[in-house]
Amino acid sequence: MFPGEEACLRYVEALRWQDGFACPACGSSGEPWRASRGRLVCRACRHQASATAGTVFDKTRTPLTTWFEAAWHVTTAKNGMSAQTLASTLGASYRVAWAMLQRYRVAMVRAERETLRGDVEVDETFVGGVAHGGKRGRGARKCVVVIAVEIKDSNGFGRVRMRHVPDAAAASLEPFICAVVKPGSTVLTDGWSGYNGLSARGYRHKATPLSQAGQSTEASMPGVHRVASLLKRWILGTHQGSVDPAHLQSYLEEFTFRFNRRSSGKRGLVFRRLIEQAVVTRPVTEADVAHGYEW
Repeated sequence: MFPGEEACLRYVEALRWQDGFACPACGSSGEPWRASRGRLVCRACRHQASATAGTVFDKTRTPLTTWFEAAWHVTTAKNGMSAQTLASTLGASYRVAWAMLQRYRVAMVRAERETLRGDVEVDETFVGGVAHGGKRGRGARKCVVVIAVEIKDSNGFGRVRMRHVPDAAAASLEPFICAVVKPGSTVLTDGWSGYNGLSARGYRHKATPLSQAGQSTEASMPGVHRVASLLKRWILGTHQGSVDPAHLQSYLEEFTFRFNRRSSGKRGLVFRRLIEQAVVTRPVTEADVAHGYEW
């Protein structure tokens, strides 16, 4: 489908200007003059534009064919790929593969994505293992990940959102819920005090203290428990359990992107969606992702 660089450029151009080329400088539309190195020259003002300028692919020295091949492997492999596996598959260096993966993970987050609604389970999980003799639970020294999952009437699960938070206090949990769950929705939680202020924020809060209900976490929060189990299995399998806390949110966004498109019957559509989002995502430099992207 993409035999060379020109085909990739034309695809990016078609996704970026779906109604035809529009000059970034003067706004005039119409077929541009096509110069060397993929430059598009506006017929009205002579401004030279590029299909990749202002996107994730901006000023990249890696061929677009390599970017597209990476996107295909990331979106079609059942459990995604680690940077090491991707580097071996592409025949590229680890640094190039890692940087491409990190940039794609940024692109996987749509700024305008809709909030969760209806019945939404929310709970925390802990990523990172327990040292021998260490504490367990909310006081343990692990990475805290809060998970929100839509619950469907037929006992199925809808979309998911996740965030790496510093702790399980209300100051960390409530802003996450306000950002990802539509006000008026029913938020289902356990009896943890960090969720006590949700009613005042416009949510119908239904808390089920486990000690009173005599239930396990799996029985009372089946959606969160299932997603947490899949997340940990993915990190242990695809990434051998090696996730730097500074980059954990990037991994969570990749998992979310994949999970929310799990029912897609055509993997090519998921590939297209990733490239579409890469085209509308602002440039991301290596410095932006080197020590953890500022989400």
